[in-house]
Amino acid sequence: MDRAGKFPRLLRSAYLAMHRASDAHFTRHGITADQFVLLACLGEQDAVTQQDLVQRAASDPSTIRAMLVLLEGRGLVIRGRHPDDGRARVVRLTSKGRRLFERLWRTSEPIRVRLLAGFSEQESNVLLGFLGRLTENANAMVSRRRASRHALATQEAT
Repeated sequence: MDRAGKFPRLLRSAYLAMHRASDAHFTRHGITADQFVLLACLGEQDAVTQQDLVQRAASDPSTIRAMLVLLEGRGLVIRGRHPDDGRARVVRLTSKGRRLFERLWRTSEPIRVRLLAGFSEQESNVLLGFLGRLTENANAMVSRRRASRHALATQEAT
């Protein structure tokens, strides 16, 4: 199997290994790895629209909404109306949510260290840059596919 053939399997394997290790850690604190991603996205910025959170967390709206309902029920996030767009929802960490995020971020440091073990700082930075570019490329493919489907549906409607 050539390098391009191994790529999808290795990328999936790396993701699943990271997800399993993270989930095992966060579950001990009553949070899933996916919920932690939302806490981390919210920890980077004071307030985020729910739609922006969908993009940042690389998920879909219904999954994000379901996780936010759970986190809101636990008093970790609050959702409210956007001041300029009544249809949009703004999400924030509560003080309880921020404290939990900060504690989980600190306690999960060994996971991040282990994942990057054997990489120099420069290699780690290059890897992160490559992963960012890979994500942009994948998102561009999805956007082109959606645009093509939309154009086809428009043609069929006329």
